[in-house]
Amino acid sequence: MRYHFTKMHGLGNDFVVFDATRAPVELDPRQIRHLADRRFGVGCDQVLLIEPARDPDTDFYYRIYNADGSEVEQCGNGARCFARYVRDHGLSDKDRIPVGTARGPIELTVLEDGQVRVNMGPPALDPASLPFDAPARADSYPLEVNGERLEIGAVSMGNPHAVLRVDSVADAPVETLGPAIESHPAFPQRVNVGFMAVRAPDEIDLRVYERGAGETLACGTGACAAVVSGRLRGLLEERVRVHLRGGDLVISWSGNDEPVWMTGPATEVFEGSIEL
Repeated sequence: MRYHFTKMHGLGNDFVVFDATRAPVELDPRQIRHLADRRFGVGCDQVLLIEPARDPDTDFYYRIYNADGSEVEQCGNGARCFARYVRDHGLSDKDRIPVGTARGPIELTVLEDGQVRVNMGPPALDPASLPFDAPARADSYPLEVNGERLEIGAVSMGNPHAVLRVDSVADAPVETLGPAIESHPAFPQRVNVGFMAVRAPDEIDLRVYERGAGETLACGTGACAAVVSGRLRGLLEERVRVHLRGGDLVISWSGNDEPVWMTGPATEVFEGSIEL
């Protein structure tokens, strides 16, 4: 079957987007891996499906697949692309768009300058919510990796994140520690891994090794998790500019059970069709 798609990115974290509101789009893991292949397919970090709402309080439903074909619960950069897609393609004329996800409802706001502000909901900090094998909730946790004892933060933004503080992201061992932490036995469903360097209380650098995708140029939920972890450790203020390899996001969190807010751009690159 031939499928029409749109290629989009949020700060270089790129997506193949399918409109499944008019007709179902059913993709198996093999097809998703083919789509994500940068030599033989379209090329992307994730595949996004825009589906009809499943809840009367939302306008759409949002599904996300990693490049390895696995379905995940949430993707912040993808959420911003989702908002721009439904507005730019005439599926919605609203500035504020409620959307259902596997994690639960989120709210997307398209701003006057074209950027998108996303209510990502409150972070989940109970280790069982990631899931993460730890005896009790803490602001940071010891983790032994390849014979080295590390200190990490553990946060779920609808998907699990481990946050490691480093002196410099340029020198961070992302290629080795990323996959080692991603598949650590303490994270039975694997984990996204953030490498955070604090420039100032309102500014951090971040690289993210995403489960099922490898290192990406930007990760919205990873930026949220890093700010939450930094706030819990007393390192960061309420509003933080996050410098990722693909560009900047602004993350705000006032603490406790308040939602995390993310603001950043989303860009359409091209449209096409592919036989699957």
